Amino acid sequence: MLITRHAAAEAVLADPRYVPPPVRQDADEGTLAWLRAQVSRFSTGETHAGRRRLLEERLAALDPAELRTAARAMTLERGGDWRGVPTAVLGAALGVQDTSAVAAAATGYLSGEESPEADAAVAELLEQATIPEITLLLQGHAATEALIGNALGNAFENAPARAFEHAFEHAFEHAGPGADPEALLHETLRQDPPLKATRRLDTRTGDEVTIDLVSANRDPDVFADPDRFDLSRGRTPHLTFGHGVRPCPGPAHALALAAGVLDALLDASRS
Repeated sequence: MLITRHAAAEAVLADPRYVPPPVRQDADEGTLAWLRAQVSRFSTGETHAGRRRLLEERLAALDPAELRTAARAMTLERGGDWRGVPTAVLGAALGVQDTSAVAAAATGYLSGEESPEADAAVAELLEQATIPEITLLLQGHAATEALIGNALGNAFENAPARAFEHAFEHAFEHAGPGADPEALLHETLRQDPPLKATRRLDTRTGDEVTIDLVSANRDPDVFADPDRFDLSRGRTPHLTFGHGVRPCPGPAHALALAAGVLDALLDASRS
């Protein structure tokens, strides 16, 4: 079943009878498939609750404002080359200094696609980090970098026809009062989410449900003029960070890392 309306999506996400489709439990220890069987994202019930608490405890020790400052500084140090910055900053905050293996491990983390490269990357990460730390790095890597990429694309697309290097700055000049990198990120999360859909399994019927996040986030019953990219909307009840039983454990941290990168790029655009 495909769900495209906001209210129906909220109802599924808030109902504990809908759980993530199961992942295999018989993989060799230290592989990507084994890791997927150990994390909160693909578990249910008390197991999920316990694993999620560990993530929340690790995140509670991290100050989003400090992550934003660090992401801005690293992006500036790299001359605006922001790829890998969110992962490196988060890794450093978690005590994981070498995050070079994260990208390879993250490739199949959500999809379940296994490869020798992903298995080797997981093994490398396990040598220096615990499962909660690896979980946060893998979940944050692709989603945060994709969010930044989408936000930049939207800024350039909606900026006036001026010099490319100033498009980012001009996007904010014409966005109205209060527009800033956070406004760009919030509207990008609504209209152009890094994760386009999420799946659930109905434990009563065995049916699989797919929630189309793009459509739910553009439901005209909830969002006025839903197809228009509008930085003046501010925070909206989009479902990109989830809802109900299993929301994203670290939305403030993800937004801080992305905003820090955009802060640096905006500074560079104005210089």
